[in-house]
Amino acid sequence: MNKMKWLGYSWIGIVALGLFLASCAKVPLTGRRQLSLVKESDMMALSLTQYGDFLKANKVSTNKAEAERIRRVGGKIAAAVELYLKEKNLSSQIEGYKWEFNLVESKEVNAWCMPGGKVVVYTGILPLMKNDAQLATVMSHEIAHAIARHGSERMSQQMVAQGFGSALSVALAQKPESTQAIAMAAYGIGSQVGVMLPFSRKHEYEADEMGIFFMAMAGYDPKESIEFWKAMSQNGNSQQIELLSTHPLDVNRINRLQEKMAEALTYYHPEKSRK
Repeated sequence: MNKMKWLGYSWIGIVALGLFLASCAKVPLTGRRQLSLVKESDMMALSLTQYGDFLKANKVSTNKAEAERIRRVGGKIAAAVELYLKEKNLSSQIEGYKWEFNLVESKEVNAWCMPGGKVVVYTGILPLMKNDAQLATVMSHEIAHAIARHGSERMSQQMVAQGFGSALSVALAQKPESTQAIAMAAYGIGSQVGVMLPFSRKHEYEADEMGIFFMAMAGYDPKESIEFWKAMSQNGNSQQIELLSTHPLDVNRINRLQEKMAEALTYYHPEKSRK
């Protein structure tokens, strides 16, 4: 490699490092630094449009009892998240959030949460829930992905990979369809647009950790999270479960949950879930 090429690559590395450092944010609760090129307000605006389109194209369940169950469990988790962030002076992390919980008719075993607090649970996952705490496991995990801005982080990574290092608006203007598809896939809705974008192990472990704290704060026994994920990993049809396409399972995941359990239990007050 000649000197000029070496200098060129060095400058590229310096610029890339500068871009990363200038665009870093911190994940609440874990403190991990993450790449953040996408404004959360832009991500929320895009998500709101996609969320509306999703509800128009899919049937919201008419099962009042189950729909109310989703709203009740989700509402308690949301309240716990808001209180935690307020106590940590991090309420700006959910600025503009308007929580909404919908149960959608689908055989798919899936659930997701978009920026802005838009949560959808598919009816196909309900038979796997033995109790409300296991439902809270999934919902708090999905909400944790949104609070940690994992979708925005992955969106930022994809934009860099496609040569968009400036703004989401630029990407939308130049490649609207692919950009919107990536945004949908970033929150586990890939099957709707033919794109799959699995969460990384790093994001999964982080959402697990944050999730069990959030569900404990909401009054749901965090030990049920281990029981749920064990059951999911042992499911004979796991390859057909949409949730597992974007949320890969491994033994380390369950081990890490067990490592965090004692700390999560310090936040567990069962009476909160009965209010």
